[in-house]
Amino acid sequence: MPTDLPAYALGTFTGPGEETFVGLVLDESLVHPVPALARAAGLPWRAVSVAHMLENWDEGLATVDEILARLRGLPTGLSLDRLRVHAPVAPRQIICTGANYRKHVIDLVVAQGAGADTEGMTVEERREHVARRTDERARVGLPYAFPKLSGALCGPFDPVVVPRDAEQFDWELELGVVIGRQAWRVPRDKALEVVAGYTVVNDLTRRELVYRPDIKSLGSDWLRAKSGPGFMPCGPFLLPARHVPDPQDLHIEFRLNGDVMQSESTADMLFDVARQIEYVSAYVRLQPGDLLATGSPAGNGMHHGRFLRDGDIMEGHISGMGTQRNRCVAEGD
Repeated sequence: MPTDLPAYALGTFTGPGEETFVGLVLDESLVHPVPALARAAGLPWRAVSVAHMLENWDEGLATVDEILARLRGLPTGLSLDRLRVHAPVAPRQIICTGANYRKHVIDLVVAQGAGADTEGMTVEERREHVARRTDERARVGLPYAFPKLSGALCGPFDPVVVPRDAEQFDWELELGVVIGRQAWRVPRDKALEVVAGYTVVNDLTRRELVYRPDIKSLGSDWLRAKSGPGFMPCGPFLLPARHVPDPQDLHIEFRLNGDVMQSESTADMLFDVARQIEYVSAYVRLQPGDLLATGSPAGNGMHHGRFLRDGDIMEGHISGMGTQRNRCVAEGD
C-alpha cells in the first residue's frame, strides 16, 4: 500500500436508485461509491458488496488503493443518511467469545456472592481473590467460544425486535473480527495475518434463556439465548486490518438512550484477538468473511439491572468503524 494514501473504511450500501454497491468511507458521514470511482479511474470493479469483495480481499484492496492513487481528489460523497446501510459482511460462520474482559468477569463473579472458596471473605477480599483467579486463567487457561447462527445478523440501523416473552434482553457491544483468508490451525504469531478487518457488533442475549435448569449438566443454551432474528447488529463499516496497528488498543463505547453504559479499551481482554483466532482455528476451519465476536466489556444490562425494552435506542461505536444505531421495537402479534 502506498504510504501516502488515506486510511479508509468500507461498507455495503443501497442508494436512492435501489442500486447496491461497495462504498468507500473517509469521513463517517460521507460515502463514495467504489464502482463510480473505478470508472473515473479507468479500472474494473465487479464486487457489489463487501462480502463479495472478501472472496478476493487482497485484490480488492489493491484496486481501491489504485483508485485513490489515480484520482487523488475525490468527488463529493453521498450523505450516509440518504443510504440504506447493510451489515458490511455476510458470514457463513459467527463465533463468539464469552467471559473475555477482565473487569467484566470479576464484576460478574463477585456479584454472584460468596462461593465455597470465598466463604467468610469481605467483598474486597473476594474481588482480590477472583482477580487472582482470573489472571491465572488468562495466563494458562483457554478462551471460551461458541457459535451464533448467521440468521441473527442485521444491519447497523435496522430496528431490533424485542421478543414479546423476553424477560432479560441484554446488550453486549463487541469488536468484530472479519476473516480474510481460509484459516486452519493458525499459530498465534501468524493469526493477525488472516484478518481482513474489524467492525462493530452487538451480541444481543436473552439472559433468562442462557441456562437450562431442566438439564443443568448440558450447560448453556446459546440457540435460544443468542440466535434470534436481529440478535446481532453489525457495522456500519469494515475497517481494513492494515489501518488498525493494534487491535488491543481500541475503545468500545455503548450508549442506551444517550447514556454511556459500556466504555472500555480492548486492552482489557483476557485473551487477545490473536489468541482467540489461534484457539478457534484449532477446531473450526475459518473461511473468508467469517465473523469472530471477541467478547464484551463490563457494563451490560445485567450489570446495570436494566434490560432492553420497546423504544430504547442503542448506539455502539468503535473509532474508525462508525456508530451503529438501533431502535428497539416491541414484537407484534
